[in-house]
Amino acid sequence: MQRNAGPAGARRGIFDESRPLWRVMLIFVLPFMLGNLLQSASGTLTSIFIGRLIGVNGLAAISAFFPIFFFLISFLIGLSSGASVLIGQAYGARDEHRLKQVSGTTISFMLLLGIALAIFGALFTDRTLVALGTPANILPDSIAYARFVFFSLPVAFVFLMYTSILRGIGDAATPFWFLVLFTVVGLITTPAFILGWLGLPHLGVSSAAAGLLCSSVVSLVVLIIYLRAVKHPLALDAETLHNFRIRWPVLSAVVRIGVPTGLQVVMVSLAEIAVISFVNHFGSKATAAYGAVNQIVSYVQFPAVSVSITASIFGAQAIGAGRPDLLSRVIHAGIGLNYAIGAVLISLCYLFSRELVSLFITDPSTIDIAHSLLMITLWSYLIFGNSAVLSGIMRASGTVIVPTINGILAIWAVEVPVAYVLMQHLGLNGIWIGYPAGFIVALSLQSAYYFLVWKRREHKPLIPQAAPLVE
Repeated sequence: MQRNAGPAGARRGIFDESRPLWRVMLIFVLPFMLGNLLQSASGTLTSIFIGRLIGVNGLAAISAFFPIFFFLISFLIGLSSGASVLIGQAYGARDEHRLKQVSGTTISFMLLLGIALAIFGALFTDRTLVALGTPANILPDSIAYARFVFFSLPVAFVFLMYTSILRGIGDAATPFWFLVLFTVVGLITTPAFILGWLGLPHLGVSSAAAGLLCSSVVSLVVLIIYLRAVKHPLALDAETLHNFRIRWPVLSAVVRIGVPTGLQVVMVSLAEIAVISFVNHFGSKATAAYGAVNQIVSYVQFPAVSVSITASIFGAQAIGAGRPDLLSRVIHAGIGLNYAIGAVLISLCYLFSRELVSLFITDPSTIDIAHSLLMITLWSYLIFGNSAVLSGIMRASGTVIVPTINGILAIWAVEVPVAYVLMQHLGLNGIWIGYPAGFIVALSLQSAYYFLVWKRREHKPLIPQAAPLVE
């Protein structure tokens, strides 16, 4: 028995025929992009709270745990992408039973993974941070903070996975508003625990982790209540609760898509470590310029990443619906949006580059360095976005190995070596030329595989139609 997998009979995503597809995708992209911006801004403000209210050692204690936290988030991003693809395919097929099986499996797996990590944190946090060479003067605070973060992961993982699977049915608005709630609760509770407002305990550095726990609990509980109230297809009803267990074919498909995606995020971060080691050779001003440029570029990347994930979700819905003819429309709309949104944002950054850099840097000579680096790299993020959209549409069918290899090759066989070689001849500017060189090669590789191989294949849902649980 199949049912319409949409609230009140409404169909989201690629099935919204009341508007041109590019406009439907734009309506999806905007709240998704704003949600990403919100999370980035929240992390920045939390660091400001810790740095201003506790001090530099408090900020250092949090930073010592960052490599582990980034590793965890990288694979959460990957698993979320895998889940959203399967959800999109089930939604496209109008198979509500499969929709609930995928959501039940992914949410229960994230809960179990979070619990396992919480146990790991309780047992091995101290040894892990010592192995990372955490300075002795901040080690106790760093251990306390890390253990609290691990303790928060079961709820945080479930909440963030829930927002991802909601996007899989083309609903970007609901996750956005609950990310707003998540951010607001965190920004209130973090300073509240630092300063002991209303008799709350003074938790010091662990206040940031306490804020994460409070945000996750409040947001998840309110989200569950809201979804039940509006009779959302992904609400925790009787059938979803019945499916709240691991279905290994579903989990296998999620992991098959998610792990390579998460691995690529990790490899990108490792490349940045290599690049900063090159930049450091040119002195502290170069390093400061690098940091300022990265802050600006991180916001320039948001549209490209958001459009890429949107293309993946809409492509998955088309495959689930058995409408391969829609895939070309998705790719054209996605690439068009990437260049349109990206061009506007990048043009503004070019026009106001010195003003933007001055938000982070006051020294005139360092501003000049950062300005020249922006001039070299900004335009190339349009190429990055085009490549990301192609990778996203291929991910919609579960094709991730070759696009991931292409991305890693472009970084480690082109970007990093080009940066290293050219810095010997062109100085700091040579390092930055490595970025557009890598992006161009990535687009060439992804385009070749897309047109010569992927586009010629037949694409079917990764999980077969679910047997009905309730007749």
